[in-house]
Amino acid sequence: MTSPIPLALAHDYVTQRGGAEKVALALHNAFPDAPLYTTLYEPDSSYPEFASVDVRTSWLNTLSFLRRDHRLALPLLPFASHGLRIDATCTIASSSGWAHGFRSSGAKIVYCHSPARWLYQTEAYLGEGNSLRRLALLIMRPWMRAWDRRAAKTAVKYFANSTVVQQRIKDAYGIDAEVLFAPHSVDVDAPQDPVDLAGMAGENFHLCVSRLLPYKNVDKVIEAFRELGTPLVVVGAGPEESRLAETAPANVRMLKNLSDAQMRWLYARASAVISSSYEDFGLTPIEAAAFGTPAVVLRWGGFLDTIEEGKTGIYFDAPEATAIAAAVHEQEQMSWDREHIISHAEKFSEAHFAKRLRDEVARISLSESAPS
Repeated sequence: MTSPIPLALAHDYVTQRGGAEKVALALHNAFPDAPLYTTLYEPDSSYPEFASVDVRTSWLNTLSFLRRDHRLALPLLPFASHGLRIDATCTIASSSGWAHGFRSSGAKIVYCHSPARWLYQTEAYLGEGNSLRRLALLIMRPWMRAWDRRAAKTAVKYFANSTVVQQRIKDAYGIDAEVLFAPHSVDVDAPQDPVDLAGMAGENFHLCVSRLLPYKNVDKVIEAFRELGTPLVVVGAGPEESRLAETAPANVRMLKNLSDAQMRWLYARASAVISSSYEDFGLTPIEAAAFGTPAVVLRWGGFLDTIEEGKTGIYFDAPEATAIAAAVHEQEQMSWDREHIISHAEKFSEAHFAKRLRDEVARISLSESAPS
């Protein structure tokens, strides 16, 4: 019988490029010897840095069509998650609804991006339409919620990535979580690759980086720039991609699958980043701030923790095109202290994030080894 490994990492699925996957990589940077357990892994659609990670998958990963679209796996994910067993003294799970349910032989720390949106915010998650998916979720929701709440109780420590998620964890699970802000991992000194923006009027553009899901409200951002008539670059992919591309005006350029070097180029040159999303944390404004670029964001959720109003960005109060356009116009009239914005971003460092988690692992190890 083999001895358990000292530490393991867990993440829902590694099939896309987003803030949660960047946190998973930050966990790897903090604990480079720890394997990463996940339900699905598709190297071509996630960050190339995962190639250096010891990724261990569930049985679902043998089904290639699920790796291409993890949303199709929804009815199977509770079974795959419960069936994924980790033999480790301590496991850190980066979870938006699944990794906290992976079974571990030792203590489990959960870093929660949000309790599952499809269980607790179903209407916002699905948006309009999707009647069959909505019906399926409503049928499955009672027993999935029961499984989810049992899974949450298996953790010895919960971290929330923002104060709004802290409250959501309390409401869903009755757990008092500690807020630990997600880190940014942007290297501002790394090389930049230009992005071809030929055909757009000038180089004075705004930037929206988002998964293209209904609750992200990217359509409202596009409508605002239809009204403004100024250049907007949208970077992202998702179920809304085709619809948005078909209706976007000529001053909006839609891109996806950009390299980190290309993203650095965009962040460094954008007038501001825009987000109309109901974000639990919202990493994009922090990444942009590392380059001294301000943000224009919805006054909601994680943005309330990460934006200094009037200093690193400004808010609008509703995800509506008129409100977004007015905020963009206000931002363009303001003078921004780029050095202050850069200094603000440094508060959200990987070093602080890693130290707090290492301290918690050490505390748990001491308590586990103490005589009873």
